[in-house]
Amino acid sequence: MRVITVGEVVKIISGFAFKSDMFNEEENGIPLIRIRDVGQNNPATYYNGEYKEEYLVSKGNLLISMDGEFKISEWLGPVSLLNQRVCKIESSSPELLEKYLLYILPDALKKIEDSTPYVTVKHLSVSDIRKIQIRLPSISEQRFIIDILDKAQTLVDKRKQAITKLDELVQVLFLDMFGNPTANQKGYPIGTIKDLIIEAKYGTSKKANEGSGQFPYLRMNNITYQGYMYYSNLKYIDLDDKEQEKYLVQTGDLLFNRTNSKELVGKTAVFDSNEKMAIAGYLIRVRINDKGNPYFVSGYLNSKHGKKVLQEMCKNIIGMANINAQEMQNISILIPPKELQDSYEKKYRAIIQQKEKHFIQLQQLESNFQALLQKAFKGELKVKDGVAV
Repeated sequence: MRVITVGEVVKIISGFAFKSDMFNEEENGIPLIRIRDVGQNNPATYYNGEYKEEYLVSKGNLLISMDGEFKISEWLGPVSLLNQRVCKIESSSPELLEKYLLYILPDALKKIEDSTPYVTVKHLSVSDIRKIQIRLPSISEQRFIIDILDKAQTLVDKRKQAITKLDELVQVLFLDMFGNPTANQKGYPIGTIKDLIIEAKYGTSKKANEGSGQFPYLRMNNITYQGYMYYSNLKYIDLDDKEQEKYLVQTGDLLFNRTNSKELVGKTAVFDSNEKMAIAGYLIRVRINDKGNPYFVSGYLNSKHGKKVLQEMCKNIIGMANINAQEMQNISILIPPKELQDSYEKKYRAIIQQKEKHFIQLQQLESNFQALLQKAFKGELKVKDGVAV
């Protein structure tokens, strides 16, 4: 089995910077694949302008996201256009099956991501991808590896689909209880987020430690686009008594990602851990008053309406986007009765409990998948009684 660089056997097509004034969410034009759509297969943005065929993406094409989290995914959505900071990767050699890359590249991409300096958002270049070294077995061995891993991946995907349905149920719950915020069919009073909060404070710009420190250090990657906390890849930080008061978060605090790429700025989630943690300067710690519920405010900002509002606030920004604390507080919001907001939290938590059970099962399946993956690329993968071992 020989070792080669990816650039020897692939063609890489970088996405195009399509004009944002031609974007819409009304299914007018052709779907546009943005960074957030890699791995999701359901683009919410459409482009109504001219384009070259080389930027078309079809089902089965392999895509790599090149900002933030570096990941490769097989596109399973409709024929779409490739936007900037997403690239399409194709085999240019009869010795390589494209789908082999889907399984061999994630580990290498993660290593590049982990070693890339973190200033604001991490960036991956085409040159970085080309330089990745991979082992290239024979075509028959590639087919064998793909077949085994496809079966294991199917089990993982089914669990992920169950989790996605629960995420969709959260959106349905919000609409069912409060109606579409754009239309406000239920006639709730309209105020601003400022009406529902006690304070909004920035995190610290103090440098974190890689493996040790007094407190875990939450950064922008610890909030998902869907609106959940993600307590992984944590760094650590030491704080004196005064700094602890300013930068530590409490259970029930709302965290708002004020600076990120235009697609990701405004990520919002409720801090739901009992562990003391600090927040970085790109996050805002928001404490809710007795008129509001943090889960309702988070649900509002994570609804389709909320995401659209955040995008509108950033539509004319090039590069990194920022929504400061004052701008965040000035966002208009429905103010339903507090009892209804609290009822939403209770129902939301019930859904999340189900999601957590699925997530535990998913972790076990992914662990099994990774074990198979390591064996596959060491040439140790065997089949016994119809089961991969």
